[in-house]
Amino acid sequence: MEAFLRARSPIDLHLHSNVSDGTGSPADVVREAHAAGVRTMSLTDHDTTAGWDEAREECLRLGMTFIPGMEFTSRIEYGSIHILAYLFDPNYAPLVEELKKLQSDRENRLRQMTENVSADYDITWDHVLEQVSASGKSVGRPHLADALVARGIISERSEAFSGILSKDGPYYVSQYALDPLSAVKLIRSAGGVPVMAHPTTKGRVAPMEYIDRLIDAGLGGYEIEHRENMEPGKTILRELCEERGLIITGSSDYHGTGKPNQPGENTTESEMLARIIEQGTGSEPSYPE
Repeated sequence: MEAFLRARSPIDLHLHSNVSDGTGSPADVVREAHAAGVRTMSLTDHDTTAGWDEAREECLRLGMTFIPGMEFTSRIEYGSIHILAYLFDPNYAPLVEELKKLQSDRENRLRQMTENVSADYDITWDHVLEQVSASGKSVGRPHLADALVARGIISERSEAFSGILSKDGPYYVSQYALDPLSAVKLIRSAGGVPVMAHPTTKGRVAPMEYIDRLIDAGLGGYEIEHRENMEPGKTILRELCEERGLIITGSSDYHGTGKPNQPGENTTESEMLARIIEQGTGSEPSYPE
C-alpha cells in the first residue's frame, strides 16, 4: 500500500493508442494525458500489450505512474462485451494463445468486411492498411472506418459505425471471442483484475443471474463513469458495486482524434486503484522516482 501512495491523481485507466484503434503512438497518448492533467494512467489497447514499454517509458519520463492494462474482447449472443484487464502477466501462456486467436480473427474478419464493402464502394484492403500504423498490432473496424473517411466516402469515423459498418448492416462480419465468463476467468488466472468496460452504453444491464455468475468467476468491478454509459444502468450498477464490494472505475476511453473523448474527462478514485493494485499479481505498476 505504501507504494500505491506514489500514484498521483487524477487517474485515467482507459486510453488507446495506434497499437490498436487510437490515432496517436503510445508516447503521444501519454503526453496528451499528461497535458490534460492526468498523473496515473493505463494504456488499454484492444487485445494487445505491444504499447506497454513505450507508454511506460514516457510515463516515467514525465513523472507519471503507469498501470499495465488491456481491453479484452469477449462475446455473448447479443454482441461484444469488452473487459478491461489490469496488472496481468502478459506472458501467461493460455492468455498469449487466446490473444493470437483474437488477432488472427481480427485480420480475417476485417478483410472480409472490406471485401463486402468494396462491392458497393471504392475501397480496397490496401486502403485499409494505409490506416494501420507501422507499429499497429490490433486491426479492426475503426481502420476500415478511417479508410472510408480518407477516401471521402463518409465524413467521420462515427458515421461508419452508425451506417456502412453497422452491426445490423449487410457488410458486417461477426467477431470470434471467448464468452465473458471464460474471459474473466482467464484474466484472473493470469494474475489480472477484470473490470467490465462501459457496461451500460445502451442503457441496459445484464440479467442479475448472469452478473452473479460473472462475479463468482472473478469479475472485479465496473467502469461506471464513462461518457457513453446511460442511466438508470449506472444507478443500478453503483448500488450493485456497493452491495457486493466491487471496484468502480471512471475513465476517458481516449482514442485520439478517433473519438471526441478527452483524457481525464472521467477518472478513478484513489482507493479504487488501490484495490486493483492489491488484487493484481501478474505485473506491477511503474512509479516515477
